[in-house]
Amino acid sequence: MSLAVVASRALDGLSAPPVRVEVQLANGLPSFTLVGLAEIEVKESRERVRAALQQSGFGFPHNKRITVNLAPADLPKDSGRFDLPIALGILAAQGIIDPAALAPYEFAGELSLGGALRPVRGALALALAMRREGQGRTLVLPTESATAAALVPGLLIRQATHLAQVVQSLLSADVAVPLPTPRPAATGPEGPGPDLRDVKGQAEGKRALEIAAAGGHSLLLAGPPGSGKSMLAQRLPGLLPAMTETEALASAAVHSLLPGGFDPARFGRRPLRAPHHSASAVALVGGGSPPRPGEISLAHGGVLFLDELPEMPRAALEALREPLETGQITISRAAHQAQYPARFMLVAALNPCPCGWLGAQAATGRSCRCTPEQVARYQGRISGPLLDRIDLRIEMPAVRPAELLRLPDGEPSSAVAARVAAARERALQRQGLPNAELEASGIDRHCALDPGTEAFLRNAAERLGWSGRRLHRTLKVARSIADLAGAAAIAVTHVAEALQLQRALAA
Repeated sequence: MSLAVVASRALDGLSAPPVRVEVQLANGLPSFTLVGLAEIEVKESRERVRAALQQSGFGFPHNKRITVNLAPADLPKDSGRFDLPIALGILAAQGIIDPAALAPYEFAGELSLGGALRPVRGALALALAMRREGQGRTLVLPTESATAAALVPGLLIRQATHLAQVVQSLLSADVAVPLPTPRPAATGPEGPGPDLRDVKGQAEGKRALEIAAAGGHSLLLAGPPGSGKSMLAQRLPGLLPAMTETEALASAAVHSLLPGGFDPARFGRRPLRAPHHSASAVALVGGGSPPRPGEISLAHGGVLFLDELPEMPRAALEALREPLETGQITISRAAHQAQYPARFMLVAALNPCPCGWLGAQAATGRSCRCTPEQVARYQGRISGPLLDRIDLRIEMPAVRPAELLRLPDGEPSSAVAARVAAARERALQRQGLPNAELEASGIDRHCALDPGTEAFLRNAAERLGWSGRRLHRTLKVARSIADLAGAAAIAVTHVAEALQLQRALAA
């Protein structure tokens, strides 16, 4: 009887708990048994491993009873990432590889029938988990996955293209051929995106976009078709400051969980996700079995643009409430739970009525055909609690065609981005996080008002019937306006502008 142990990792949300792949060869009726709460794709590795070993020239122990245990037994395992460690465990149990040579490594990789290594999902999540634990092991991955995992600094990573190449590196020192180290991914500078100068008119919309970028605030744009709502949303990522290494790695790790993996060329670029208005709640917040990240997690560190907001399913919109407050999403199922980051900037757009032309007759000559009941029912698809969680709400009027043709180009994105970066830096130096992420204690400390300004805001809040959440969000918006102005304290003018950006939908 022979036993070999190979180190690998499973995926549990963004965490990657360690897994011991234990392989035993024993006398008895020939069989190949795989245990340890393995999903179907893991159990199918028996056929891939058998064919890969034979095609690579190592043979397969057909006359042995093979038992593979993936420990711990109560942790679900999915995908084909355990193919490589299972194959190496069988070779070590046969004595072809010294079992002690496997100890300094962790392996993950899917095998083709010919023995070639295919990339695996979540390579960045595996690398981040290893760095957090600091065990000092070397991670061996297929070449495509290793290139992405190499984005994580301070980790030993080796790449391979074939099972035989991995085995050759584990033989005795006199005949071993070391595996190559992956080259750092070529991220390169981000190409020029849509420029804010293309948006003509809409001065209030541009100002709201600048304030939202400075403080990380959510934004609702209401206006008739063609008023520029989508154009503004598409230009928001170009106004945001560069991602920190922590933000870039977290965003890349979430994207690495997708079947297509993460493109290293996009490392450090803020994502812009724009799901169709028919997207379900699972598509937005994540779900499935095992739980997969949704659009709000894929937009982590960037922008989530929801166009035609009232047309989206009510359940999908209501599922956004908690992530907008906490910046993370916990997906709970009967036998499993997964947590993903969801710190995104929400930009939502809607028409003021079903036909879209409410209030646009003076500029377009088109009159609204909707009854007051239809308008109220249409706008009522967005619940009050969700609107209460959106920091900025503005109306974007239609622009007359003659004005649109005569208006000069607007201010370029580079100039606005410079002001945003300066305002964001003031906030980080003062409190260590963007204004939109301030908690109640931080609001009391960093958004203090003088008596006159406090009385002005209190009267407005009482007259408008605001909730405590709306009051706090207005204070945070005023703090961002003050940062853009370079002011140390919030003044009445900053609060007044914040109030102008809190208007309800026109009915």
